[in-house]
Amino acid sequence: MKRNKLFLGVASIMFIFSACKEESKNVEVASVPEKKSGYEITPVNIKNVKLTDEFWLPIIKRVQEKTIAYAIEKCEEEGRFDNFLIAAGEMEGPVKGVMPFDDSDVYKVIEGASNSLISAPNPVLEQLLDSLIGIVKKGQESDGYLTTWRTINPAKPPAEWVEVKEGKRWESLFMSHELYNAGHMYEAAVVHYTATGNRNFLDIALKNADLMVATFGDEEGKIPAVPGHQIIETGLIKLYEVTGKEAYLDLAKYFLDNRGNPENHELFGEYSQDHVPVVQQDEVVGHAVRAVYMYAAMTDIAALKNDEAYHKAIDDLWNNMVEKKMYITGGIGAKHEGEAFGENYELPNLTAYNETCASIGDVYWNHRMFNMSGDSKYYDVIERTLYNGLISGLSLSGTEFFYPNALESDGKYEFNQGALTRKSWFDCSCCPTNVVRFIPAMPGLIYSKTDKDIFVNLYASNEATVDLPNNEVQITQKTNYPWNGNVEIDVKASQADNFNLKMRIPGWANNEVLPGGLYEYVNNVSDKVEVYIDGQKEVINSLDGYVTLSSEKVNGKTIELKFPMEVRKVETSDKVVENRGKIALEYGPLVYAVEEIDNKKYFDEITIPSNDDFKVQMEPNLLGGVNTIQDANFKAIPYYAWSNRGVGKMKVWINSSLK
Repeated sequence: MKRNKLFLGVASIMFIFSACKEESKNVEVASVPEKKSGYEITPVNIKNVKLTDEFWLPIIKRVQEKTIAYAIEKCEEEGRFDNFLIAAGEMEGPVKGVMPFDDSDVYKVIEGASNSLISAPNPVLEQLLDSLIGIVKKGQESDGYLTTWRTINPAKPPAEWVEVKEGKRWESLFMSHELYNAGHMYEAAVVHYTATGNRNFLDIALKNADLMVATFGDEEGKIPAVPGHQIIETGLIKLYEVTGKEAYLDLAKYFLDNRGNPENHELFGEYSQDHVPVVQQDEVVGHAVRAVYMYAAMTDIAALKNDEAYHKAIDDLWNNMVEKKMYITGGIGAKHEGEAFGENYELPNLTAYNETCASIGDVYWNHRMFNMSGDSKYYDVIERTLYNGLISGLSLSGTEFFYPNALESDGKYEFNQGALTRKSWFDCSCCPTNVVRFIPAMPGLIYSKTDKDIFVNLYASNEATVDLPNNEVQITQKTNYPWNGNVEIDVKASQADNFNLKMRIPGWANNEVLPGGLYEYVNNVSDKVEVYIDGQKEVINSLDGYVTLSSEKVNGKTIELKFPMEVRKVETSDKVVENRGKIALEYGPLVYAVEEIDNKKYFDEITIPSNDDFKVQMEPNLLGGVNTIQDANFKAIPYYAWSNRGVGKMKVWINSSLK
């Protein structure tokens, strides 16, 4: 008990940022080969992007100052850390928690805190992470194996749906989550290593990965198998990128190559995307989180191996998802049953699942697709997901969460794992801890680069340094995006030539809701995107969704982007039965919703009128400061902010008098 109280005391102390703030510093990682990557386009590291943004910075600070500490305390309360000590024999008792993947929550919290360290160095936090990693190490078996519930009592899994045969390792990979736990550990260890230069967590991960290499495969004495829940594949690839050890990349590809191969193992079916070989898959099916983690790994393989079959498969899968199975918020996974994609055009609103983890995984996948192609359509999906279906998963307080993200609430259906609104935690806490690992890394999505190109992918106030061969480029963004469409970009380079600045034109600014035509604007904007250099209007052409300007034009200059901002009406393909005769509203990248608390008298009668008499008004004291959309009959708020004022009705798709 004394240990628990002390531990929580440290957790509460670690976020005294005012006492711990330091200037961001470059972290040198010793004894590592040059990082290997198959992508020509690479993100600009978050350590080189200092946010000053009034939209994203408060969200990130909320996670840094509240959510990380809160998640650590909840993991402590739920026994996530105790399991490692019980496995080590330093505590007594049965496994704590009810999920076989509870270990992964610890890893994700470490990853999120490590991402925070990169942009906001904090010695107290770093020391705490070392303590947590020390606890993790205690639970690792001598040969590198690490899944605490099986070490504690292999005959009694925490969940009854994990099959026990002989109590051996790896015997029930469909649901044991042994490889899933490992994947999250690898991903977290690489981030922690990058942030601190400390090998303590990386060495734990490498020892486990070496065990995996020795265990799985078609060679004599090895086990032919694939994971039930994917993510070990991307984790192994990240270890390969850091160490250069080909065996990690080979094992990741082995796991992918053998999905859908009945000669390798008894197939898990569509639920786990294990029904046909991955290169033959052309429809997104099954558990949505498992799917997008797998597609991300497939994209890595396509890039690293230049594998055409993998290229074709990920293109086919992406097109199917965006054209037939994606919500207007960027959410994916229509069905509570199996947390799964539905049939083509099956997009219910009240019962929409849209797991927060799935949105996060989809951003990871689309980021890789962009890095391979440079096509802005992938960032159109990223932006839509970020501003809508992803951040909706976290409350404005930073301590309440959506697991599913519905597009409608009747105030009665308990869609959020038995709740009508966000919950403080879940027995299955994958979504809160995934938010923790993702949000602090968001600045790494803003810029990308090649040897000669700098991509401005997202618009948020920041100061960034982009290192190019023989050139250092300072970029400053000033904007009030997404509340208005004006962006100011200053560029200063150490060398005046040899690079291009590529600024993304969002799809919504070109009258495209999402790629693929599942959604369309009823009212296209007539105004075009405008670009000015030092006040002089520039004639622009966009290729692959980017306006490209040479360094000779922009160095030492101020570029102004003006995106046409007005209320947009969106309709869905008639193939989506639930949305027939209904309209959704957007403003810039934001999807809007009507909430009962703002429309108590006439909520059920709200109808989108045929005229366009909308008023957009900034309300600084509402929901942290938002633009509302109003007319004489209703008031709408950004979808991401709904359900922060109590339980009530809500809807994104509203009856329309347009047809």
